Amino acid sequence: MIEAILIYLHHNVNALAILKVDVRELIPIDASFFQTFVNLQGTFAFFVTLLVGPPLVARDLRNNALPLYLCRPFSRTEYVLGKMSVLLILLSAITWVPQLLLFLFQSYLEGASWFMHNLALASAIFIGSVVWILLLALLSQAVSALVKWRVIASATLLGIFFIPSVFGEVMNHLFLTRWGNIISLGALIKNVTAGLFGTFVRASGRFTDWDGRVGHEIIVYEPPLWASWFMLFLICVICLALLSRKVKAYEVVR
Repeated sequence: MIEAILIYLHHNVNALAILKVDVRELIPIDASFFQTFVNLQGTFAFFVTLLVGPPLVARDLRNNALPLYLCRPFSRTEYVLGKMSVLLILLSAITWVPQLLLFLFQSYLEGASWFMHNLALASAIFIGSVVWILLLALLSQAVSALVKWRVIASATLLGIFFIPSVFGEVMNHLFLTRWGNIISLGALIKNVTAGLFGTFVRASGRFTDWDGRVGHEIIVYEPPLWASWFMLFLICVICLALLSRKVKAYEVVR
């Protein structure tokens, strides 16, 4: 009986080891894997922001003519930070928290040497996710403060992400360049994330320009990483300026 149990366990352990090797070959757990995971989670976080972000501020600004006994005064900083904290906690729970848990689980499977060797991946996951979360939180609050109506604010936020992206792609194809990505929020975050994971490559495409019968190869380059970081910083500054100008420090409490 004992011998049969030992044989059974031996075969199952071997099967699990083979399965682990097969899965590792099919899905290598490396920088590209975590970068893809970050981008997918970021897309999900964007759609969550569309539903949750605008109501946080638009509700208060639309009702700021209510009697003062229905409102609670705050400083602008306290108000904005208080509203943003809701998004920061929610989006963290669906972005960098599960990603770091996956990283720790992979470290447990591989051992301490893998953890130390890939520690930079953990920092890239955290920094990339936090940058994306802050951008989403600031944009949603700024748009809500400017528009004040929940549905219109959500539609405006959706347009801010997709309309410049389409226009940038048109520029890229017309002028055989990648500098149109500088106005695309999705492309900016993608490049910044790739830089954090060490997978960023500026030469992102090749075209052949035909002059009669002679073809000239043109290599197109992504904007440098510093330009992407600068654009994200500029967007955040604009959002903070809008919040400082438009937000009144009252919260509806009825």
